[in-house]
Amino acid sequence: MSDRYPSFCGHTLRAMAVALFCISTTSTPATAEEVVFASWGGAFQDALRSSMLDPAAEALDITISEDTTNGIQDVRAQISADSVVWDITEQALDVCVQLKNEGALEALDYTVISTDGIPEGLVDSHWIGLLNYSLVIGWRSDRFGDSGPQSWAEFWDIERFPGKRAMFGKVNHNLEAALMADGVAHSEVNAVLQSPGGMERAFGKLAELAPHVSVWYRGGSQAAQLLRDGEVDLIHIGNGRAESIIADGAPVAYTWNQATLDADCVLVPKGAPNREFAMKVINEMVSAESQARMAAAISYGPVNVTAFETGIVPADQAAKNNSAPENLATQVILDPNFYVENAQILQEQFDILVQQ
Repeated sequence: MSDRYPSFCGHTLRAMAVALFCISTTSTPATAEEVVFASWGGAFQDALRSSMLDPAAEALDITISEDTTNGIQDVRAQISADSVVWDITEQALDVCVQLKNEGALEALDYTVISTDGIPEGLVDSHWIGLLNYSLVIGWRSDRFGDSGPQSWAEFWDIERFPGKRAMFGKVNHNLEAALMADGVAHSEVNAVLQSPGGMERAFGKLAELAPHVSVWYRGGSQAAQLLRDGEVDLIHIGNGRAESIIADGAPVAYTWNQATLDADCVLVPKGAPNREFAMKVINEMVSAESQARMAAAISYGPVNVTAFETGIVPADQAAKNNSAPENLATQVILDPNFYVENAQILQEQFDILVQQ
């Protein structure tokens, strides 16, 4: 859902003859000591370069070249053409699960990659979390002061907290919020959602709120605009977006309580040219120091919680980071396997609900 995703394919460092994939006009075969990494481009990738890629290249004495990705189709295109260019790519968590299920990924080598400090839910045999972001309960403080809704049950309470509401326009994040509004503890949300009757319970609760949702927004920039301009009074919004408009002087506040957390992961496409070095680079990228440098550079959370023990992240930044232990304590980490396995039925039911 992040607006860091580019709308076009960026500079490509090694060409590939695939119609679905944008390529450059030059081609340079990779050496055994070169790894090609693809992410979302722009200022976001600039931050990854300075905090993760350049230090990893120096530590391993290798070259890390870069490309940009538009998502799952880019990975599929390379594999189907038997012309895999990337050694590592960052993707959304559900994409990692889909590609694993398709047999499109190399297994990660956990004799090389350390998972110390990384939550179990963000470690898989074929992918590992890289960074995360949270959607929080946000509100206009010129309307509610510091006493906006502190839980999803309060967000659902339209009498105590009257006003226009906005919610994310996709099914994920909403079902988790609905179950918490229905009294499910954050630690039990995934278990309840995936139990018999869990989906029906979540949709039933969401149906109670749906008539009072003014906007089902589609992206982070829209969410920020809605709250910044006062078009809505309460919203389920990315923490980074909320912080950015607060920094611009907007009267906005939010709570970490019952936030819903999603992540991006890194993977190695099947047939990647330099798998051995890719494992070493990934190990560097998920290390506490690398993750801390990333958290200090951009408003995304490190998946390695020991990043906050390195002293690299300033205290004032750590207090606003979704992965800081005290902020993470009451959040729900979304289960991508659930959404991949039930994608069609979930989205269809959600679309029917919000269009009523």
